[in-house]
Amino acid sequence: MITVFFTALPGLLLLPLLISFIFPYIFQDIANFITVIRFGIRTRKNASKIPAYTIVDIFLDKVEKSPDKPFILYQDEVYTYSEIDKLSNQTARALRKHAGVKSGDCVALFMSNAPAYIWIWLGVAKLGCSLACLNNNIRAQSFLHCFRCSGAKIILAEPDMKDAIDEVMPELRKENAKIFYVSETPVGEGTETFLDKVKAASSESVPKSLRSFITGKSLAMYIYTSGTTGATLVLRKKFSASQFWDDCRKYNVTVIQYIGEVLRYLCNVPKTDDDASHNVRMAIGNGLRTDVWSEFLRRFGDVQMYEFYAATEGNVLFINYTNTVGAVGRENFLIKKVLPFEFIKYDIERDEPIRDAKGRCVKAKRGQPGLLISKITSLSPFGGYAGDQTHTEKKILKDVFRKGDMYFNTGDILMVDQQKFIYFHDRVGDTFRWKGENVATTEVADILSLMTFIEEVNVYGVPVPNHEGRIGMATLKMRKYETFDGRKLYAHVRDFLPNYARPRFIRIQDELEITGTFKQRKVELVKQGFDPSTIIDPIYFLDEREKKYVPMTQTIYADIKNKKIKL
Repeated sequence: MITVFFTALPGLLLLPLLISFIFPYIFQDIANFITVIRFGIRTRKNASKIPAYTIVDIFLDKVEKSPDKPFILYQDEVYTYSEIDKLSNQTARALRKHAGVKSGDCVALFMSNAPAYIWIWLGVAKLGCSLACLNNNIRAQSFLHCFRCSGAKIILAEPDMKDAIDEVMPELRKENAKIFYVSETPVGEGTETFLDKVKAASSESVPKSLRSFITGKSLAMYIYTSGTTGATLVLRKKFSASQFWDDCRKYNVTVIQYIGEVLRYLCNVPKTDDDASHNVRMAIGNGLRTDVWSEFLRRFGDVQMYEFYAATEGNVLFINYTNTVGAVGRENFLIKKVLPFEFIKYDIERDEPIRDAKGRCVKAKRGQPGLLISKITSLSPFGGYAGDQTHTEKKILKDVFRKGDMYFNTGDILMVDQQKFIYFHDRVGDTFRWKGENVATTEVADILSLMTFIEEVNVYGVPVPNHEGRIGMATLKMRKYETFDGRKLYAHVRDFLPNYARPRFIRIQDELEITGTFKQRKVELVKQGFDPSTIIDPIYFLDEREKKYVPMTQTIYADIKNKKIKL
Protein backbone atom coordinates (compact mmCIF):
# COMPACT_ATOMS: atom_id res chain seq x y z
CA MET A 1 0.00 0.00 0.00
CA ILE A 2 2.83 2.36 0.93
CA THR A 3 4.61 1.45 -2.30
CA VAL A 4 1.48 2.32 -4.34
CA PHE A 5 1.17 5.65 -2.51
CA PHE A 6 4.75 6.72 -3.20
CA THR A 7 4.46 5.53 -6.79
CA ALA A 8 1.36 7.71 -7.30
CA LEU A 9 2.73 10.72 -5.34
CA PRO A 10 4.69 12.30 -8.25
CA GLY A 11 1.58 12.14 -10.41
CA LEU A 12 -0.55 13.75 -7.68
CA LEU A 13 2.00 16.53 -7.25
CA LEU A 14 2.14 17.12 -11.01
CA LEU A 15 -1.66 17.11 -11.43
CA PRO A 16 -2.17 20.80 -10.50
CA LEU A 17 0.60 21.76 -12.95
CA LEU A 18 -1.04 19.70 -15.68
CA ILE A 19 -4.46 21.24 -14.99
CA SER A 20 -3.03 24.77 -15.00
CA PHE A 21 -1.24 24.03 -18.27
CA ILE A 22 -4.46 22.91 -19.97
CA PHE A 23 -6.65 25.54 -18.22
CA PRO A 24 -4.20 28.37 -17.38
CA TYR A 25 -6.73 30.52 -15.47
CA ILE A 26 -8.78 27.85 -13.71
CA PHE A 27 -7.35 28.41 -10.24
CA GLN A 28 -7.85 32.18 -10.51
CA ASP A 29 -11.40 31.55 -11.73
CA ILE A 30 -12.09 29.28 -8.76
CA ALA A 31 -10.55 31.75 -6.31
CA ASN A 32 -12.67 34.57 -7.76
CA PHE A 33 -15.80 32.40 -7.55
CA ILE A 34 -15.12 31.61 -3.89
CA THR A 35 -14.59 35.32 -3.15
CA VAL A 36 -17.88 36.26 -4.84
CA ILE A 37 -19.83 33.53 -3.04
CA ARG A 38 -18.36 34.43 0.36
CA PHE A 39 -19.16 38.09 -0.20
CA GLY A 40 -22.70 37.21 -1.30
CA ILE A 41 -23.33 35.04 1.76
CA ARG A 42 -21.98 37.71 4.10
CA THR A 43 -24.06 40.42 2.43
CA ARG A 44 -27.28 38.41 2.57
CA LYS A 45 -26.61 37.52 6.22
CA ASN A 46 -26.12 41.18 7.13
CA ALA A 47 -29.20 42.22 5.16
CA SER A 48 -31.39 39.58 6.83
CA LYS A 49 -30.67 40.87 10.33
CA ILE A 50 -33.34 42.98 12.06
CA PRO A 51 -32.43 45.77 11.94
CA ALA A 52 -30.09 45.18 9.01
CA TYR A 53 -26.33 45.51 9.44
CA THR A 54 -25.70 48.59 7.30
CA ILE A 55 -22.87 50.93 6.31
CA VAL A 56 -23.50 52.84 9.55
CA ASP A 57 -22.81 49.73 11.60
CA ILE A 58 -19.67 48.97 9.58
CA PHE A 59 -18.47 52.52 10.22
CA LEU A 60 -19.28 52.37 13.95
CA ASP A 61 -17.35 49.10 14.25
CA LYS A 62 -14.35 50.88 12.73
CA VAL A 63 -14.79 53.75 15.20
CA GLU A 64 -14.77 51.35 18.13
CA LYS A 65 -11.79 49.42 16.81
CA SER A 66 -9.63 52.36 15.61
CA PRO A 67 -11.02 55.64 16.93
CA ASP A 68 -7.82 57.61 16.37
CA LYS A 69 -6.98 56.21 12.94
CA PRO A 70 -7.10 58.82 10.13
CA PHE A 71 -10.26 58.36 8.07
CA ILE A 72 -10.10 61.35 5.71
CA LEU A 73 -7.08 63.35 4.55
CA TYR A 74 -8.06 66.60 2.86
CA GLN A 75 -5.45 69.23 1.98
CA ASP A 76 -3.71 69.80 5.33
CA GLU A 77 -6.67 68.54 7.37
CA VAL A 78 -6.85 65.12 9.07
CA TYR A 79 -10.15 63.63 10.29
CA THR A 80 -10.06 60.52 12.47
CA TYR A 81 -12.84 57.93 12.66
CA SER A 82 -13.99 59.27 16.03
CA GLU A 83 -14.05 62.87 14.77
CA ILE A 84 -16.20 61.94 11.78
CA ASP A 85 -18.44 59.93 14.12
CA LYS A 86 -19.02 62.98 16.34
CA LEU A 87 -19.59 65.31 13.39
CA SER A 88 -22.15 62.89 11.93
CA ASN A 89 -23.91 62.71 15.32
CA GLN A 90 -24.08 66.51 15.42
CA THR A 91 -25.39 66.54 11.85
CA ALA A 92 -28.17 64.10 12.70
CA ARG A 93 -29.24 66.12 15.71
CA ALA A 94 -29.13 69.42 13.79
CA LEU A 95 -31.30 67.95 11.02
CA ARG A 96 -33.90 66.74 13.52
CA LYS A 97 -34.01 69.97 15.51
CA HIS A 98 -33.74 72.65 12.82
CA ALA A 99 -34.92 70.98 9.61
CA GLY A 100 -37.60 68.74 11.08
CA VAL A 101 -36.13 65.63 9.48
CA LYS A 102 -37.79 62.39 10.60
CA SER A 103 -36.73 58.78 10.21
CA GLY A 104 -37.56 57.56 6.71
CA ASP A 105 -37.27 61.01 5.09
CA CYS A 106 -34.93 61.83 2.21
CA VAL A 107 -32.34 64.61 2.34
CA ALA A 108 -30.78 66.03 -0.83
CA LEU A 109 -27.08 66.94 -0.83
CA PHE A 110 -25.79 69.42 -3.45
CA MET A 111 -22.04 69.61 -2.92
CA SER A 112 -18.67 68.98 -4.53
CA ASN A 113 -15.86 66.97 -2.88
CA ALA A 114 -15.34 67.87 0.77
CA PRO A 115 -15.10 66.01 4.11
CA ALA A 116 -18.50 67.45 5.03
CA TYR A 117 -20.06 65.33 2.28
CA ILE A 118 -19.12 62.16 4.15
CA TRP A 119 -20.08 63.13 7.66
CA ILE A 120 -23.36 64.62 6.47
CA TRP A 121 -24.13 61.37 4.63
CA LEU A 122 -23.38 59.32 7.76
CA GLY A 123 -25.48 61.69 9.88
CA VAL A 124 -28.43 61.26 7.52
CA ALA A 125 -28.00 57.47 7.60
CA LYS A 126 -27.92 57.45 11.41
CA LEU A 127 -31.44 58.88 11.36
CA GLY A 128 -32.66 56.06 9.16
CA CYS A 129 -33.01 58.49 6.25
CA SER A 130 -31.95 58.23 2.62
CA LEU A 131 -29.66 60.63 0.80
CA ALA A 132 -30.14 62.09 -2.69
CA CYS A 133 -26.63 62.71 -4.08
CA LEU A 134 -27.31 65.53 -6.54
CA ASN A 135 -24.59 65.97 -9.17
CA ASN A 136 -23.10 69.42 -8.57
CA ASN A 137 -22.84 69.97 -12.35
CA ILE A 138 -26.57 69.82 -13.08
CA ARG A 139 -28.69 72.94 -13.43
CA ALA A 140 -32.23 74.14 -14.11
CA GLN A 141 -34.67 71.44 -15.24
CA SER A 142 -32.11 68.66 -14.80
CA PHE A 143 -31.63 69.69 -11.18
CA LEU A 144 -35.38 69.89 -10.54
CA HIS A 145 -35.96 66.48 -12.14
CA CYS A 146 -33.37 64.77 -9.92
CA PHE A 147 -34.65 66.54 -6.82
CA ARG A 148 -38.28 65.68 -7.49
CA CYS A 149 -37.52 62.01 -8.21
CA SER A 150 -36.03 61.62 -4.74
CA GLY A 151 -39.06 62.99 -2.89
CA ALA A 152 -36.75 65.07 -0.68
CA LYS A 153 -37.92 68.31 0.91
CA ILE A 154 -34.59 69.35 2.42
CA ILE A 155 -31.55 70.48 0.42
CA LEU A 156 -28.11 70.89 1.98
CA ALA A 157 -26.02 72.91 -0.47
CA GLU A 158 -22.51 74.32 -0.38
CA PRO A 159 -22.30 78.14 -0.75
CA ASP A 160 -20.84 77.86 -4.28
CA MET A 161 -24.12 76.31 -5.42
CA LYS A 162 -26.20 79.39 -4.51
CA ASP A 163 -26.56 80.68 -8.09
CA ALA A 164 -27.84 77.29 -9.22
CA ILE A 165 -30.33 77.22 -6.33
CA ASP A 166 -31.50 80.79 -6.96
CA GLU A 167 -32.15 79.93 -10.61
CA VAL A 168 -34.85 77.42 -9.64
CA MET A 169 -35.97 78.97 -6.34
CA PRO A 170 -39.55 79.72 -7.56
CA GLU A 171 -40.02 76.04 -8.40
CA LEU A 172 -38.43 74.91 -5.13
CA ARG A 173 -40.85 77.14 -3.19
CA LYS A 174 -43.75 75.42 -4.96
CA GLU A 175 -42.29 72.11 -3.74
CA ASN A 176 -42.14 73.50 -0.16
CA ALA A 177 -38.42 72.73 -0.14
CA LYS A 178 -36.15 74.03 2.60
CA ILE A 179 -32.60 75.02 1.66
CA PHE A 180 -29.73 75.06 4.16
CA TYR A 181 -26.25 76.17 3.12
CA VAL A 182 -23.30 74.24 4.54
CA SER A 183 -21.84 77.39 6.04
CA GLU A 184 -21.61 79.14 9.40
CA THR A 185 -22.55 82.56 8.03
CA PRO A 186 -25.44 83.54 5.70
CA VAL A 187 -24.56 83.47 2.00
CA GLY A 188 -27.25 85.98 1.11
CA GLU A 189 -30.36 87.69 2.38
CA GLY A 190 -32.87 85.26 3.85
CA THR A 191 -30.61 82.19 3.56
CA GLU A 192 -30.42 79.48 6.22
CA THR A 193 -27.06 78.27 7.54
CA PHE A 194 -26.24 74.72 8.65
CA LEU A 195 -22.67 74.45 9.95
CA ASP A 196 -23.36 76.71 12.92
CA LYS A 197 -26.29 74.48 13.88
CA VAL A 198 -24.07 71.40 13.59
CA LYS A 199 -21.40 72.90 15.86
CA ALA A 200 -24.02 73.82 18.46
CA ALA A 201 -25.48 70.29 18.56
CA SER A 202 -24.49 67.49 20.93
CA SER A 203 -21.98 64.94 19.67
CA GLU A 204 -23.50 62.14 21.77
CA SER A 205 -24.33 58.93 19.93
CA VAL A 206 -27.56 58.93 17.95
CA PRO A 207 -30.04 56.34 19.34
CA LYS A 208 -30.10 53.21 17.20
CA SER A 209 -33.87 53.08 17.67
CA LEU A 210 -34.17 55.84 15.05
CA ARG A 211 -33.07 53.37 12.37
CA SER A 212 -34.46 50.17 13.93
CA PHE A 213 -36.90 49.74 11.01
CA ILE A 214 -34.10 49.48 8.42
CA THR A 215 -34.02 46.23 6.43
CA GLY A 216 -31.80 44.94 3.66
CA LYS A 217 -34.26 46.37 1.12
CA SER A 218 -34.59 49.84 2.67
CA LEU A 219 -33.58 52.74 0.43
CA ALA A 220 -30.12 54.05 1.30
CA MET A 221 -29.50 56.69 -1.34
CA TYR A 222 -30.35 57.99 -4.77
CA ILE A 223 -27.20 57.99 -6.88
CA TYR A 224 -26.97 60.12 -10.00
CA THR A 225 -23.21 59.77 -10.45
CA SER A 226 -20.72 57.17 -9.31
CA GLY A 227 -18.78 57.38 -6.04
CA THR A 228 -16.71 55.14 -3.79
CA THR A 229 -15.20 55.41 -0.32
CA GLY A 230 -12.42 53.24 1.28
CA ALA A 231 -10.77 53.21 4.65
CA THR A 232 -8.30 56.07 5.05
CA LEU A 233 -9.51 58.37 2.23
CA VAL A 234 -7.49 61.17 0.62
CA LEU A 235 -9.87 63.79 -0.71
CA ARG A 236 -9.24 66.70 -3.06
CA LYS A 237 -11.78 69.32 -4.16
CA LYS A 238 -10.82 68.97 -7.83
CA PHE A 239 -8.63 66.56 -9.75
CA SER A 240 -5.18 67.90 -10.65
CA ALA A 241 -3.00 65.88 -13.02
CA SER A 242 0.10 67.96 -12.24
CA GLN A 243 -0.28 67.52 -8.46
CA PHE A 244 -1.56 63.92 -8.43
CA TRP A 245 1.70 62.07 -7.71
CA ASP A 246 2.88 64.75 -5.29
CA ASP A 247 -0.34 64.17 -3.33
CA CYS A 248 0.22 60.39 -3.45
CA ARG A 249 3.72 60.85 -2.02
CA LYS A 250 2.58 63.43 0.54
CA TYR A 251 -0.20 61.22 1.95
CA ASN A 252 1.57 57.86 1.38
CA VAL A 253 -1.27 56.65 -0.85
CA THR A 254 -1.22 52.91 -1.64
CA VAL A 255 -4.47 52.49 -3.62
CA ILE A 256 -5.93 54.83 -6.24
CA GLN A 257 -9.32 54.88 -7.93
CA TYR A 258 -9.69 56.01 -11.52
CA ILE A 259 -11.83 56.45 -14.57
CA GLY A 260 -10.05 55.98 -17.88
CA GLU A 261 -9.69 59.68 -18.59
CA VAL A 262 -7.85 60.28 -15.30
CA LEU A 263 -4.97 57.97 -16.16
CA ARG A 264 -4.79 59.42 -19.66
CA TYR A 265 -4.40 62.89 -18.14
CA LEU A 266 -1.58 61.57 -15.94
CA CYS A 267 0.20 60.08 -18.95
CA ASN A 268 -0.03 63.43 -20.76
CA VAL A 269 1.78 65.33 -17.99
CA PRO A 270 5.48 65.98 -18.86
CA LYS A 271 7.77 63.18 -17.68
CA THR A 272 9.90 63.61 -14.54
CA ASP A 273 12.71 61.58 -12.97
CA ASP A 274 10.54 60.55 -10.01
CA ASP A 275 7.49 59.31 -11.98
CA ALA A 276 7.85 55.81 -10.52
CA SER A 277 8.76 57.05 -7.05
CA HIS A 278 5.59 56.40 -5.06
CA ASN A 279 3.92 53.73 -2.88
CA VAL A 280 0.85 53.10 -5.05
CA ARG A 281 0.50 49.32 -5.41
CA MET A 282 -3.05 49.04 -6.74
CA ALA A 283 -5.40 50.94 -9.07
CA ILE A 284 -9.09 50.13 -9.43
CA GLY A 285 -11.53 51.68 -11.86
CA ASN A 286 -13.05 51.43 -15.33
CA GLY A 287 -13.01 52.88 -18.81
CA LEU A 288 -9.24 52.45 -19.28
CA ARG A 289 -8.08 52.29 -22.88
CA THR A 290 -5.51 49.59 -23.70
CA ASP A 291 -2.83 51.97 -24.98
CA VAL A 292 -3.18 54.24 -21.94
CA TRP A 293 -3.04 51.17 -19.66
CA SER A 294 0.27 50.04 -21.17
CA GLU A 295 1.78 53.54 -21.12
CA PHE A 296 0.71 54.03 -17.49
CA LEU A 297 2.51 50.84 -16.40
CA ARG A 298 5.64 51.65 -18.42
CA ARG A 299 5.90 55.10 -16.95
CA PHE A 300 4.66 54.78 -13.38
CA GLY A 301 5.83 51.30 -12.44
CA ASP A 302 4.36 47.92 -11.58
CA VAL A 303 0.90 48.84 -10.30
CA GLN A 304 -1.69 46.06 -10.00
CA MET A 305 -4.59 47.13 -12.22
CA TYR A 306 -8.14 46.08 -11.34
CA GLU A 307 -10.23 47.24 -14.27
CA PHE A 308 -13.90 46.42 -13.73
CA TYR A 309 -17.25 46.66 -15.45
CA ALA A 310 -20.38 47.58 -13.48
CA ALA A 311 -23.31 49.97 -13.31
CA THR A 312 -24.82 51.48 -10.18
CA GLU A 313 -28.28 50.11 -10.92
CA GLY A 314 -27.08 46.94 -12.68
CA ASN A 315 -27.10 43.34 -11.51
CA VAL A 316 -23.87 42.18 -13.17
CA LEU A 317 -20.21 42.84 -12.35
CA PHE A 318 -16.91 41.84 -13.95
CA ILE A 319 -13.45 42.52 -12.56
CA ASN A 320 -10.05 41.88 -14.15
CA TYR A 321 -8.57 39.65 -11.46
CA THR A 322 -5.90 38.28 -13.85
CA ASN A 323 -4.34 41.69 -14.60
CA THR A 324 -4.78 41.13 -18.35
CA VAL A 325 -4.18 44.42 -20.16
CA GLY A 326 -7.33 45.74 -21.84
CA ALA A 327 -9.83 43.31 -20.34
CA VAL A 328 -12.63 44.14 -17.89
CA GLY A 329 -12.80 40.58 -16.58
CA ARG A 330 -13.40 36.96 -17.55
CA GLU A 331 -16.42 34.89 -18.45
CA ASN A 332 -16.17 32.79 -15.28
CA PHE A 333 -18.24 29.64 -15.91
CA LEU A 334 -18.80 29.07 -12.16
CA ILE A 335 -20.17 32.57 -11.54
CA LYS A 336 -22.26 32.35 -14.71
CA LYS A 337 -24.05 29.29 -13.27
CA VAL A 338 -25.09 31.23 -10.17
CA LEU A 339 -25.55 34.69 -11.72
CA PRO A 340 -26.50 34.06 -15.37
CA PHE A 341 -25.55 36.59 -18.05
CA GLU A 342 -25.22 36.46 -21.83
CA PHE A 343 -23.98 38.45 -24.81
CA ILE A 344 -26.59 38.70 -27.56
CA LYS A 345 -26.56 39.97 -31.12
CA TYR A 346 -27.71 43.57 -31.46
CA ASP A 347 -28.98 45.58 -34.42
CA ILE A 348 -27.24 48.94 -33.98
CA GLU A 349 -29.21 50.54 -36.82
CA ARG A 350 -32.61 49.55 -35.43
CA ASP A 351 -31.39 50.00 -31.85
CA GLU A 352 -32.78 46.67 -30.64
CA PRO A 353 -31.72 43.05 -30.02
CA ILE A 354 -31.81 40.65 -32.96
CA ARG A 355 -34.43 37.91 -32.54
CA ASP A 356 -34.88 34.66 -34.46
CA ALA A 357 -38.01 33.33 -36.18
CA LYS A 358 -39.40 32.24 -32.81
CA GLY A 359 -38.91 35.70 -31.34
CA ARG A 360 -35.99 34.67 -29.14
CA CYS A 361 -32.70 36.54 -28.79
CA VAL A 362 -29.58 35.17 -30.49
CA LYS A 363 -26.35 34.64 -28.55
CA ALA A 364 -23.22 36.31 -29.95
CA LYS A 365 -20.31 34.04 -30.82
CA ARG A 366 -16.82 34.25 -29.33
CA GLY A 367 -14.95 37.19 -30.81
CA GLN A 368 -18.23 38.80 -31.89
CA PRO A 369 -19.47 41.98 -30.10
CA GLY A 370 -22.75 41.49 -28.28
CA LEU A 371 -25.15 43.30 -25.96
CA LEU A 372 -24.55 42.30 -22.34
CA ILE A 373 -27.69 41.19 -20.54
CA SER A 374 -28.02 39.70 -17.05
CA LYS A 375 -30.84 37.49 -15.84
CA ILE A 376 -33.07 39.03 -13.17
CA THR A 377 -33.33 36.59 -10.25
CA SER A 378 -33.58 36.70 -6.47
CA LEU A 379 -29.77 36.55 -6.33
CA SER A 380 -29.34 39.23 -8.99
CA PRO A 381 -32.36 41.56 -8.74
CA PHE A 382 -32.96 44.79 -10.62
CA GLY A 383 -34.45 47.47 -8.38
CA GLY A 384 -35.21 49.96 -11.15
CA TYR A 385 -35.25 53.75 -11.14
CA ALA A 386 -37.00 56.39 -9.08
CA GLY A 387 -39.76 58.36 -10.74
CA ASP A 388 -41.37 57.35 -14.04
CA GLN A 389 -41.76 53.55 -14.10
CA THR A 390 -41.38 53.48 -17.89
CA HIS A 391 -37.64 54.09 -17.49
CA THR A 392 -37.41 50.87 -15.47
CA GLU A 393 -39.47 48.91 -18.00
CA LYS A 394 -37.19 50.01 -20.85
CA LYS A 395 -34.23 48.30 -19.16
CA ILE A 396 -35.95 44.91 -18.89
CA LEU A 397 -35.85 42.44 -21.79
CA LYS A 398 -38.59 39.80 -21.66
CA ASP A 399 -38.96 36.40 -23.33
CA VAL A 400 -35.25 36.44 -24.15
CA PHE A 401 -34.45 32.73 -24.47
CA ARG A 402 -37.71 31.26 -23.23
CA LYS A 403 -41.16 32.60 -22.46
CA GLY A 404 -41.39 34.48 -19.18
CA ASP A 405 -37.69 35.04 -18.53
CA MET A 406 -36.44 38.56 -17.83
CA TYR A 407 -32.99 40.08 -18.29
CA PHE A 408 -31.47 43.45 -17.38
CA ASN A 409 -30.37 45.33 -20.50
CA THR A 410 -27.03 46.98 -19.69
CA GLY A 411 -27.06 49.02 -22.90
CA ASP A 412 -23.39 48.13 -23.42
CA ILE A 413 -21.72 46.12 -26.17
CA LEU A 414 -18.88 43.86 -25.01
CA MET A 415 -16.82 41.11 -26.64
CA VAL A 416 -15.49 37.79 -25.30
CA ASP A 417 -12.33 36.41 -26.89
CA GLN A 418 -11.34 32.76 -27.32
CA GLN A 419 -9.68 32.71 -23.88
CA LYS A 420 -12.91 34.01 -22.28
CA PHE A 421 -11.52 37.48 -21.54
CA ILE A 422 -14.18 40.19 -21.72
CA TYR A 423 -13.51 43.53 -23.43
CA PHE A 424 -15.68 46.65 -23.48
CA HIS A 425 -16.67 47.55 -27.04
CA ASP A 426 -19.21 50.40 -27.13
CA ARG A 427 -22.42 51.87 -25.77
CA VAL A 428 -25.75 51.71 -27.54
CA GLY A 429 -28.91 53.75 -27.53
CA ASP A 430 -29.22 57.23 -26.17
CA THR A 431 -26.11 57.64 -24.03
CA PHE A 432 -22.52 58.60 -24.68
CA ARG A 433 -19.60 59.32 -22.36
CA TRP A 434 -17.46 62.47 -22.34
CA LYS A 435 -15.05 63.81 -19.69
CA GLY A 436 -15.93 60.89 -17.43
CA GLU A 437 -19.65 61.74 -17.45
CA ASN A 438 -22.55 59.88 -19.03
CA VAL A 439 -24.68 62.14 -21.23
CA ALA A 440 -28.29 61.26 -22.07
CA THR A 441 -28.96 62.40 -25.64
CA THR A 442 -32.70 62.71 -25.02
CA GLU A 443 -32.12 65.17 -22.19
CA VAL A 444 -29.83 67.33 -24.33
CA ALA A 445 -32.32 67.17 -27.22
CA ASP A 446 -35.13 68.34 -24.93
CA ILE A 447 -33.07 71.35 -23.89
CA LEU A 448 -32.18 72.28 -27.49
CA SER A 449 -35.81 71.89 -28.57
CA LEU A 450 -36.76 74.84 -26.35
CA MET A 451 -35.17 77.19 -28.89
CA THR A 452 -37.89 78.70 -31.09
CA PHE A 453 -35.93 78.42 -34.34
CA ILE A 454 -35.39 74.64 -33.98
CA GLU A 455 -38.01 72.18 -35.26
CA GLU A 456 -36.25 68.80 -34.80
CA VAL A 457 -33.12 67.67 -32.98
CA ASN A 458 -30.96 64.55 -33.18
CA VAL A 459 -28.23 64.37 -30.51
CA TYR A 460 -25.38 61.84 -30.49
CA GLY A 461 -21.75 61.41 -29.46
CA VAL A 462 -18.93 61.44 -32.00
CA PRO A 463 -15.33 60.28 -31.54
CA VAL A 464 -12.64 62.97 -31.60
CA PRO A 465 -9.14 62.14 -32.91
CA ASN A 466 -6.67 61.75 -30.02
CA HIS A 467 -9.38 62.18 -27.37
CA GLU A 468 -11.10 59.74 -24.99
CA GLY A 469 -14.82 59.02 -25.23
CA ARG A 470 -17.30 60.77 -27.51
CA ILE A 471 -18.19 64.44 -27.60
CA GLY A 472 -21.68 65.85 -28.05
CA MET A 473 -22.96 66.76 -31.52
CA ALA A 474 -26.45 67.70 -32.67
CA THR A 475 -28.07 67.69 -36.08
CA LEU A 476 -30.87 70.24 -36.37
CA LYS A 477 -33.77 70.90 -38.67
CA MET A 478 -34.74 74.57 -38.64
CA ARG A 479 -38.31 75.83 -38.52
CA LYS A 480 -39.68 77.25 -41.73
CA TYR A 481 -38.52 80.83 -42.33
CA GLU A 482 -36.17 80.65 -39.32
CA THR A 483 -32.36 80.90 -39.40
CA PHE A 484 -29.68 79.46 -37.11
CA ASP A 485 -28.56 81.85 -34.33
CA GLY A 486 -25.22 80.69 -32.95
CA ARG A 487 -25.03 83.28 -30.20
CA LYS A 488 -28.50 82.54 -28.82
CA LEU A 489 -27.91 78.79 -28.88
CA TYR A 490 -24.57 79.20 -27.08
CA ALA A 491 -26.21 81.24 -24.29
CA HIS A 492 -28.98 78.65 -24.05
CA VAL A 493 -26.77 75.57 -23.66
CA ARG A 494 -24.47 77.47 -21.27
CA ASP A 495 -27.43 78.24 -18.99
CA PHE A 496 -29.18 74.87 -19.13
CA LEU A 497 -26.52 72.20 -19.63
CA PRO A 498 -23.36 71.26 -17.70
CA ASN A 499 -20.15 71.79 -19.63
CA TYR A 500 -19.62 68.14 -20.54
CA ALA A 501 -23.14 67.80 -22.02
CA ARG A 502 -23.06 70.86 -24.29
CA PRO A 503 -22.96 69.89 -27.98
CA ARG A 504 -19.64 71.11 -29.36
CA PHE A 505 -20.75 70.66 -32.97
CA ILE A 506 -24.01 71.56 -34.70
CA ARG A 507 -25.00 70.23 -38.13
CA ILE A 508 -27.93 71.69 -40.09
CA GLN A 509 -30.02 69.45 -42.36
CA ASP A 510 -33.21 70.03 -44.35
CA GLU A 511 -34.67 66.73 -43.10
CA LEU A 512 -33.63 64.37 -40.29
CA GLU A 513 -33.61 60.73 -41.36
CA ILE A 514 -35.59 58.16 -39.39
CA THR A 515 -35.72 54.35 -39.38
CA GLY A 516 -38.67 52.17 -40.35
CA THR A 517 -39.74 52.20 -36.71
CA PHE A 518 -39.61 56.03 -36.61
CA LYS A 519 -36.39 56.23 -34.63
CA GLN A 520 -33.81 58.84 -35.57
CA ARG A 521 -30.83 57.49 -37.50
CA LYS A 522 -27.61 58.09 -35.61
CA VAL A 523 -25.12 55.48 -36.82
CA GLU A 524 -24.27 57.15 -40.14
CA LEU A 525 -24.13 60.60 -38.54
CA VAL A 526 -21.68 59.30 -35.94
CA LYS A 527 -19.50 57.80 -38.67
CA GLN A 528 -19.48 61.06 -40.63
CA GLY A 529 -18.44 63.06 -37.58
CA PHE A 530 -17.64 66.75 -37.99
CA ASP A 531 -14.99 66.97 -40.72
CA PRO A 532 -16.09 69.91 -42.92
CA SER A 533 -14.12 68.54 -45.88
CA THR A 534 -16.39 65.50 -46.17
CA ILE A 535 -19.75 66.97 -45.16
CA ILE A 536 -21.84 69.21 -47.42
CA ASP A 537 -24.24 70.38 -44.68
CA PRO A 538 -23.40 73.52 -42.68
CA ILE A 539 -21.50 72.70 -39.48
CA TYR A 540 -20.88 74.97 -36.49
CA PHE A 541 -18.41 74.78 -33.61
CA LEU A 542 -18.98 76.00 -30.05
CA ASP A 543 -16.32 78.69 -29.65
CA GLU A 544 -15.83 79.59 -25.97
CA ARG A 545 -13.80 82.70 -26.83
CA GLU A 546 -16.42 84.11 -29.20
CA LYS A 547 -19.25 82.89 -26.93
CA LYS A 548 -21.21 81.56 -29.88
CA TYR A 549 -21.36 78.74 -32.42
CA VAL A 550 -19.13 79.70 -35.33
CA PRO A 551 -18.91 78.13 -38.81
CA MET A 552 -16.70 75.04 -38.76
CA THR A 553 -13.55 75.35 -40.86
CA GLN A 554 -10.76 73.01 -41.87
CA THR A 555 -8.40 75.06 -39.70
CA ILE A 556 -10.58 74.52 -36.62
CA TYR A 557 -10.79 70.80 -37.45
CA ALA A 558 -7.00 70.54 -37.73
CA ASP A 559 -6.48 72.46 -34.46
CA ILE A 560 -8.88 70.10 -32.65
CA LYS A 561 -7.12 67.08 -34.10
CA ASN A 562 -3.72 68.43 -33.04
CA LYS A 563 -5.07 69.47 -29.60
CA LYS A 564 -4.41 73.17 -30.21
CA ILE A 565 -8.03 73.76 -29.26
CA LYS A 566 -9.04 72.44 -25.85
CA LEU A 567 -12.37 70.62 -25.76
